[in-house]
Amino acid sequence: MSNKTLLSRRPLGLTSTFSDLFEPWGEWFSDGVLGKSLTLPRVNISEDKNNFTLDVAAPGLHKSDFKIDVNGNILTISAQREENKEDKDEKYTRKEYNYSSFSRSFTLPEGVQQDKIEATYDGGVLKLSLPKNEKTAEKNHKAITVK
Repeated sequence: MSNKTLLSRRPLGLTSTFSDLFEPWGEWFSDGVLGKSLTLPRVNISEDKNNFTLDVAAPGLHKSDFKIDVNGNILTISAQREENKEDKDEKYTRKEYNYSSFSRSFTLPEGVQQDKIEATYDGGVLKLSLPKNEKTAEKNHKAITVK
């Protein structure tokens, strides 16, 4: 086995002694639990003079699936979706259940007007606009030259 393989399977923050204890279960998490992959939506964060913007790639959901909370300076975005499908025929009944969820939390920078955060969902992308307060928006940015 290559070192790359060993490193990718080792739980973060654990020494090799402790990671050996988790080795039997490591494949469950590296390959997904019971064959299902564990994924979190990708997030792009950008900033301009007046706003911070978060773009969360979450296709296949509905606006009502999202829950967005601010607690102190922690912004949490979560979603939960459950689908039930049933086909009936004279000789069989087939039921399928699909449940998916995620939760991502972010520490808000100083100067965000929490009461003015807005969210929209369109084309599989959840977009959050986090307006800066006037003092934060007015701060001058200075480029530093490396000598």
